[in-house]
Amino acid sequence: MTLESSKTLGGIGAILMVIGPLASVYTGVIGLVGLILVLVAFNGLADYYKERRIFNNVIFGVIAAIIGGVIAVAVVVTAAIDMLPVLGIHISNWTDWTALQNFNWQGFTNWSALAPYVAAIVGALVVLFVFIVVAAIFLRRSLNTVSEKSGTHLFATTGLLVLIGAVLTVIVIGFVLLWVA
Repeated sequence: MTLESSKTLGGIGAILMVIGPLASVYTGVIGLVGLILVLVAFNGLADYYKERRIFNNVIFGVIAAIIGGVIAVAVVVTAAIDMLPVLGIHISNWTDWTALQNFNWQGFTNWSALAPYVAAIVGALVVLFVFIVVAAIFLRRSLNTVSEKSGTHLFATTGLLVLIGAVLTVIVIGFVLLWVA
């Protein structure tokens, strides 16, 4: 793969990853195609510069983000399903839609009953945050290596923006910064 084809694939992949969240129906598909194109581009850059760290760090970052997302979703879904009986919703009654009329509104005010579930959800978000920061560190390493090899300092700036955005995901501005980077 040539340097030009890697640049082209990376650019197209980055554009698809940017417009992915804006597309309504095919958000996941467009973002996934963009991610795959960016990974292929990083592999091409690693081959061109004969530096496997470029691709390996990106792969480790993607794997860390996927693992963090899967863990967080699993914990949140499990906590939400386990919390349903506290709110008066029983899974065995889901075929009877009148069972939703038995919703226990006092379950929301009973903090001692909801505390374990809320703690599990907050814990899942903390785990997700840690994995996203780890993924951003790996991506920054890769982008710094590309910057050194190519002499284009914009890669290092992008890596720094990704890391800052990952750390700032605690507040909403971090998501915007990640999207821009």
